[in-house]
Amino acid sequence: MSHCRVTVLISGSGSNLQALIDARDRGEFDADLVHVISNRATAFGLQRAAKAGLASSVLPHQAFNSREEFDQALAALIASHNPDLVVLAGFMRILGPAVIERFQNRIINLHPSLLPLYRGTDTYQRAIAAGDREHGASMHFVTGELDGGPLISQVRIHVAADDTAETLAARLAPREHDLIVATSKLFCQHAIHCRNNQVYSGDAVLQQALRLQPDGSFLE
Repeated sequence: MSHCRVTVLISGSGSNLQALIDARDRGEFDADLVHVISNRATAFGLQRAAKAGLASSVLPHQAFNSREEFDQALAALIASHNPDLVVLAGFMRILGPAVIERFQNRIINLHPSLLPLYRGTDTYQRAIAAGDREHGASMHFVTGELDGGPLISQVRIHVAADDTAETLAARLAPREHDLIVATSKLFCQHAIHCRNNQVYSGDAVLQQALRLQPDGSFLE
């Protein structure tokens, strides 16, 4: 068994969770997926977790009187499985200090844009509206700044002239899956870490995001 314990937070279909499960099953991701947490009981990702034999929990945010109370409960729930890494894989809630400070430098997020472009939602449509020739996805460490934590890695795809938000999202999805697996793997192998709001690869500060190549390797 690996010493890297991973908790995954989801809100929807869980396709990125499935990518992590599949990579683990193929022997390409040496980690223990110890817990899946969703804020939505209807999230299909919970069925994926059950099929893979993973422990899962539902913590509906509507059940709490305040964002702070939800965050405190979420922090305790995450801590219950003692993860080394927390992966936000389509988790549609902004985390507060109760979570971020407790698991500082151990939470990474997948965001569907080439950060710092297009923080927040509707990233595909915003990229098309801006006439961008490239779009992509980013992985970053989570801080109190929305989609603003230190960048780890990115993957890029071409924006076609006839792309819609839906076609662009569909084409990016498999590359997002590759990115979340490859980046989680780097963390679990101790190849990257975050300190003082900077990402380190070994002893060197990353000057720019690692770029995922088609073969799944990273170009610095």
